[in-house]
Amino acid sequence: MTDAPLALTRRRLLTGLAATGLMVRAAPAAFAEVQRPLELTAQIGARALRPGQPDTALATLLASPGDGVLRFQRGDQLTVSLANSLPGPALLSIRGGSTAGAEPLLARRPAAPGGRDIFSLPLRHAGTGLCDLRLWGDDSAPMPVRALVVAEREPVAVDRDEVLLIEDVRLDGDGRALAPGRDAAAATSLLLLNGKPGFELPVRSGQRLRLRFINGCHRSVIALKIADHDLRVMAVDGQPAEPFVARAGQVVLAPGSRVDAVVDALRPPGSEAAILLHDGSSARPLGRLVYGTEPALRTAPAAPLGPLPSNGLPERLDLKSALRVELPLGGPDWNRPADLTAATAPAFKLKPGRVAVLALSNPGPQPMVFHLHGHWFRLLDRLDDGWKPFWLDTLTIGAQQTERIAFAAEQPGRWLLEAMAAQWSAPRLLRSYAVE
Repeated sequence: MTDAPLALTRRRLLTGLAATGLMVRAAPAAFAEVQRPLELTAQIGARALRPGQPDTALATLLASPGDGVLRFQRGDQLTVSLANSLPGPALLSIRGGSTAGAEPLLARRPAAPGGRDIFSLPLRHAGTGLCDLRLWGDDSAPMPVRALVVAEREPVAVDRDEVLLIEDVRLDGDGRALAPGRDAAAATSLLLLNGKPGFELPVRSGQRLRLRFINGCHRSVIALKIADHDLRVMAVDGQPAEPFVARAGQVVLAPGSRVDAVVDALRPPGSEAAILLHDGSSARPLGRLVYGTEPALRTAPAAPLGPLPSNGLPERLDLKSALRVELPLGGPDWNRPADLTAATAPAFKLKPGRVAVLALSNPGPQPMVFHLHGHWFRLLDRLDDGWKPFWLDTLTIGAQQTERIAFAAEQPGRWLLEAMAAQWSAPRLLRSYAVE
């Protein structure tokens, strides 16, 4: 690898995940529930985004205890409390934890200004997740996201565990943040890494890092790499992978996607390495690793890591007896969030334990991003005679293309389906499905 810009076309960016090779392993052990509180507050805050210019007013999601990454352990039972101090309604959505009794819009409605939403959330799977307020309100104001890390019960042999959260903000000529879902062609676009326009991650030569990359952008599909460093992928969308070195040293993420990678910091003390982002048109530096001047932690690279502990997803899916559903993305059957309720008819129903195969067709001129609530899915081969060996909860479908996915319905209840075009002005659209 070199410091040269990423050689990445928009077409390759949108199809990059199809080249990954992931596997899951044996069933999980049962864990005793541990009750954990998570206190969140949604409010307007001020952030310094432009040097020498006034701070920008943005919605924020504050947490207690602590205000860093939200870290818990597999098997924890969260009691989540969201206090809404925003001027409009607020609805929390969480990727990585799921229960039908807490599904937004179908089981929980937005909290009114000054109100509070309290619900229980079991953390059944270890992995990298995401909390956000965008499901209800991202077409009225730019809404924040927060990383949610659920640790494995078994120790993972790394020296550091760090989150790298990428977000985007668009500002008008007066420096006001613009809402997605509306035209912002003339706006100034800013990309932030861990909340900063230029983020520096201090490292020590010889350290082994677990980096949890999260695409917290509102609509953009992105690719990331660290110059002169290999990224050894360990998990995608919160599910463990058979470890592999990322092709061309880069990982591709749709909005809301997560990739865990191990990076060995092998450059000499005092070095730097750019963290580069490609949005399909150009590459740009987003931050950098900054090596300290102390002696190297190790004199030789650490041994390769084996796979992370399994979360227990099935090794095989019965496609022969699967329920098959044609699901065009967009159109009159899809709803804006304010128009979807528990009374809205589901797109399809299936019994617990049965496999569903969805044909996701994108008839539009722009790539579409699809997110499945409640379950993880396999991406099927074009001939429908097998699947890519990885699990996802989010997928990008190219313009005028169809992708087929399959999942086993293990969680009864009503669950959301999300779709939106990969462009700032696109609305977020919703349907639901039922496992009963």
